[in-house]
Amino acid sequence: MAEDHSQDLHSGIAAFESKQFGTALRLLSPLAQQGDPDAQFRMAIMYQNGLGCVASQERAVEYMRNAADQGHALAQHGLGFMYLEGECVDKDPEEAAKWFRLAGEQGMAGSLATLALMYKEGRGVERDDEEARRLYRQAGFDPDEM
Repeated sequence: MAEDHSQDLHSGIAAFESKQFGTALRLLSPLAQQGDPDAQFRMAIMYQNGLGCVASQERAVEYMRNAADQGHALAQHGLGFMYLEGECVDKDPEEAAKWFRLAGEQGMAGSLATLALMYKEGRGVERDDEEARRLYRQAGFDPDEM
């Protein structure tokens, strides 16, 4: 059974990456329902954008949150942007900062840079130029060029 799961996941991700979204949906949906965070993340993207399925903000958020709650860094980053931009959920910069911080702790440079900008602007967090500079450096950027 585990071998089938692994094969279906690999095939589903390959279908997703090659934009064969109908096939990806067929292969990844059962795995996402079983709790696989990689499948859930890709299902969230498909539902968010209506790729191979009818777009559904509710399902997109549900899958993204389920994957993020399991520590999936890309899903944490994606959920952060949903809250930052108010896409599929109500805009909530404080909640966005939480998810960017979690993804950043896993080395997601984009999350760290976004969180740094939030500190620089005081959006969702208290304005803190030193923290912004520290996060930019941690993300691999020169804060003096930002």
